[in-house]
Amino acid sequence: MTPLFPAVREAAPHTALRFGERALTYAELAGAAAPLADRIRTAGRVAVWATPTLETAVGVVAALLAGVPAVPVNPRTGGRELAHIVADSAPAAVLAAPDAELPAELAALPRTDVTGTPPATGTGATGPVELPPEPDGEATALIIYTSGTTGPPKGVVLPRRALAHTLDGLADTWRWTERDVLVHALPLFHVHGLVLGVLGPLRRGGAVHHLGRFGTEAVAAELAGDGTMFFGVPTMYHRLAEAVGDDPALAAALSGARLLVSGSAALPLSDHQRLTDATGQRIVERYGMTETLMNTSVRVDGDSPTGSVGVPMPGVELRLVDESGADTVPADGESVGEIQVRGANLFTEYLNRPDATREAFADGGWFRTGDMATRDAHGAVRIVGRKATDLIKSGGYKIGAGEIENVLLEHPQVAEVAVTGEPDPDLGERVVAWVVPADTGSPPEPEALADHVAAQLAPHKRPRTVRFRDELPRNDMGKVLKRALRA
Repeated sequence: MTPLFPAVREAAPHTALRFGERALTYAELAGAAAPLADRIRTAGRVAVWATPTLETAVGVVAALLAGVPAVPVNPRTGGRELAHIVADSAPAAVLAAPDAELPAELAALPRTDVTGTPPATGTGATGPVELPPEPDGEATALIIYTSGTTGPPKGVVLPRRALAHTLDGLADTWRWTERDVLVHALPLFHVHGLVLGVLGPLRRGGAVHHLGRFGTEAVAAELAGDGTMFFGVPTMYHRLAEAVGDDPALAAALSGARLLVSGSAALPLSDHQRLTDATGQRIVERYGMTETLMNTSVRVDGDSPTGSVGVPMPGVELRLVDESGADTVPADGESVGEIQVRGANLFTEYLNRPDATREAFADGGWFRTGDMATRDAHGAVRIVGRKATDLIKSGGYKIGAGEIENVLLEHPQVAEVAVTGEPDPDLGERVVAWVVPADTGSPPEPEALADHVAAQLAPHKRPRTVRFRDELPRNDMGKVLKRALRA
């Protein structure tokens, strides 16, 4: 296997990481990571206190260079969940910035401080350093814990092979090169922010500029400088869409970007349109999971329709199956099936959960994603929602919550919306819309919203119940927590 980070091993002289005003070249990153890798090389696993800092990036790189599995820990994780993660993954130590205050669940572990700076003098200060041999491709790179919406979080064991496969596939799909400078402000404890947002640039030999905290002015400043790409979640793009019409500097900066990517949840069509109208840019969407890394993406040289997540990535097989598990769902852009995938991008197992690992796979090595989608004749995939929460069976129809949400967001009196199903004695399930009004003092008439959906889609997709909320519950990535709504 080729080195995961060739430019680190070559100690290249150009910038690799920048967090605020702090930056490291590849040579300095190698100098900072090498002694840390040597200190932890005999550890079975290490936890990483994953704040959005330079130290987190250095800590993860050091673990990967040492061939030691890293367990990124969300600093906002509650005590009970954190105790489960520590007990389940059994890290030998925790890596953290020297000034980080750790919760009790981690404070009991041996601590290794990450300085984020290379040695001031001596080997590694200005030139190549000796790094450990490159581990095997099947060796565990990361153990990332799922959100735990249906029980305690599961540790997803990701091999180095999966990281390399996904990042190289994205290089092909997005024409990602060492000349690109990625701008983002995502957390660093999950696939989007850490694997794509930090390890992706390092794999290519390019640079990442992390903003620390998202802000439209900060995004504009970075993209107006040497930033070429921006990765964000729909919440960020919604704020950009709201600001861009009145901010010529932001519009110019976004217009000049080589690539704008939205992920982790569906980007509403209304935000797509506002950003395209103001900047001429198309926002690229892609689809992945912790267990699979990236499965599909809109290609920069393709023409997948807006609202789709594009076509399967290089080396990824994808199929849609019906309720019986048969691969017979037609590619007509309308018929819905569950996405199943297989390829070198897949995880190895759920840590300590052989039962869950077995249940996650169908015959032939196909991973059951639990996501429902349609696929058109050109292979473009459109996600309609999660099988457990977003597929509504009403009156004999299978209805995807996502398409109703997109239509409701086009209504001028709707600021935010989530759609779920509820038991109905006549229909089986009825469509329920949870709406945050644009003007909380003057919410729209429920019947007007139902008629709006019926006119745009079909009568059987109209909300039978509308409930108004001041806000929608969301997780750290901006995804609406529909189970919390229904509870």
